[in-house]
Amino acid sequence: MSALPSEPTAAAPEQILHEVFGYAQFRGPQQAIVHHVTTGGDALVLMPTGGGKSLCYQIPAIARHRAGQGVTVVVSPLIALMHDQVGALHEAGVSAAFLNSTLDWEETQDVERRLMRGEITLLYAAPERVTTPRFLSQLDSLHERGKLALFAIDEAHCVSQWGHDFRPEYRALTVLHERYAAVPRIALTATADALTRADIVERLQLEEARQFVSSFDRPNIRYTIVEKKDATTQLLRFIEREHEGDAGVVYCQSRKRVEDVAQSLCDAGLNALPYHAGLDAAVRQKHQDRFLREEGIVMVATIAFGMGIDKPDVRFVAHLDMPKNIEGYYQETGRAGRDGEPADAWMAYGLQDVVNQRRMIDESPAGEEFKQVMRGKLDALLSLAEASDCRRVRLLGYFGEKSTPCGNCDNCITPPQVWDGTDAARKLLSTVYRVQQQSGISFGAGHVMDILRGKSTEKVKQYGHERISTFGIGSEFTEPQLRGVLRQLIAIGALAVDAQAYNTLQLTEGSRAVLRGETQVMLRESVSQPAEKKRRERTARGAPSPAAATLDASAQARFAALKAWRGEVAREHNLPAYVIFHDATLAAIAEAAPATLEDLQGISGIGAKKLEAYGADVLRVCAAF
Repeated sequence: MSALPSEPTAAAPEQILHEVFGYAQFRGPQQAIVHHVTTGGDALVLMPTGGGKSLCYQIPAIARHRAGQGVTVVVSPLIALMHDQVGALHEAGVSAAFLNSTLDWEETQDVERRLMRGEITLLYAAPERVTTPRFLSQLDSLHERGKLALFAIDEAHCVSQWGHDFRPEYRALTVLHERYAAVPRIALTATADALTRADIVERLQLEEARQFVSSFDRPNIRYTIVEKKDATTQLLRFIEREHEGDAGVVYCQSRKRVEDVAQSLCDAGLNALPYHAGLDAAVRQKHQDRFLREEGIVMVATIAFGMGIDKPDVRFVAHLDMPKNIEGYYQETGRAGRDGEPADAWMAYGLQDVVNQRRMIDESPAGEEFKQVMRGKLDALLSLAEASDCRRVRLLGYFGEKSTPCGNCDNCITPPQVWDGTDAARKLLSTVYRVQQQSGISFGAGHVMDILRGKSTEKVKQYGHERISTFGIGSEFTEPQLRGVLRQLIAIGALAVDAQAYNTLQLTEGSRAVLRGETQVMLRESVSQPAEKKRRERTARGAPSPAAATLDASAQARFAALKAWRGEVAREHNLPAYVIFHDATLAAIAEAAPATLEDLQGISGIGAKKLEAYGADVLRVCAAF
């Protein structure tokens, strides 16, 4: 990596924002954060995905470098993210580099030499590298010369054992404050509840840091949770009806399920790719590159995929298996609609999800305190899934943010019917008790429901369970209703599933209160299809992008030509197309129909370096129309 030309000379954050990145003004709390960090303050930043966290440390890094204060070290957990961030900074004319395993020894030494010469504004590195003796000795040398400007710790929730993506190597980052106490630090994350936030502060020694907590709301995302019946078929129906030809991510819990679902989507004619840790590293990289660089790819993946994925035009994120907690759910769904255009978060959820998640917690080798916290987090997600009121109010409430019904989730669009399931719950628990009492063994959910509904199956006859007093006393309940009751009983701890005994049902201490009628069980009616009314208007088939949906015919033609040109440039530079220009910038260019370089100035997303590098080509493409 050769040194890049120096950035424009202005040092004020607002001027850097405009000249380097091409934006007219900061968004939300960005300005306050940037000024605080630029002047040497420590910060903990909680900002939703797509909120512009990167600028909160990139602009202070540029400003402090220009002021002679040296390099900013960015701690980042992902190689792919480092590559794209550095590529985007190069496009903007900023000297940036990364140190990771993709570099050979000669390339690594070249970066280190440039670092020590003060030629690099931002250096990206993984936490494992930052805490090595070799790297720390280099930081010591920079610090002694007053050339260590800032530490930026991205994805800071990884430091917390209560977070959804704990990375033990993040704990060692305390060395940065202990060794370089005078160097300001900014820690950033999109997802942290109060417990995780407190853990970040303690682990990274940020007690004196100013906290900037943005709204967690992503109003462009529509949240929908459906009862799981045939999840793959439900997913296909959802994609075909709402997102044909769109880029999306589908999360599954196991590697095998990833492979099976990806194959099913391909068989249905969709452009789907699998991604999980069991694939060869080269295959994973190839699939990730295709997802980032091509349009309309559906990535079917485990949670091994996603952190730091900056692709702005992901139109949907679907979950075929329930995540562990709301933080994980929010982080994963937040990868949809980073461009601010309408997007969907869709999840199919069923009884087996509850069973699986409970089992994973109970069977983990962790201590009881940790398990209790994890159960509480799972209960909050179960509450969100079973909710009959606004999903967004529940979601934001989890992060301590008050809100009003959004009008843009499934429950707001078509409020579900609610019924009192207390009687059904008592009858189910009574059946579990009497079956165990009569047979001396436990049985699974399906068999218990058959008894309660009075179905004389072979198994019921085999064990003589038609003679149990509760046989048939729940015949008025449908199977989906009873499954909903079972989910709720497991969720509140009134019923347990013994994974060691073929997922059989077991009574608990919590069963007593329900059997006595002391605990009411309120349930939403079974709904497996998303609402049909108030459906979001989709872009007309064949239209290039939501960002260009309002353009007239001639502007649409310019937009299409600009996208084709951008694709060629991106391939030449080995970067995702959005790193060159976002769709919104291309749409603004297409609408403006510029004839001179002056006409391009002021269009959002075109900084000085990009105007110099691409201005003439953009005018040439536009002139053809």
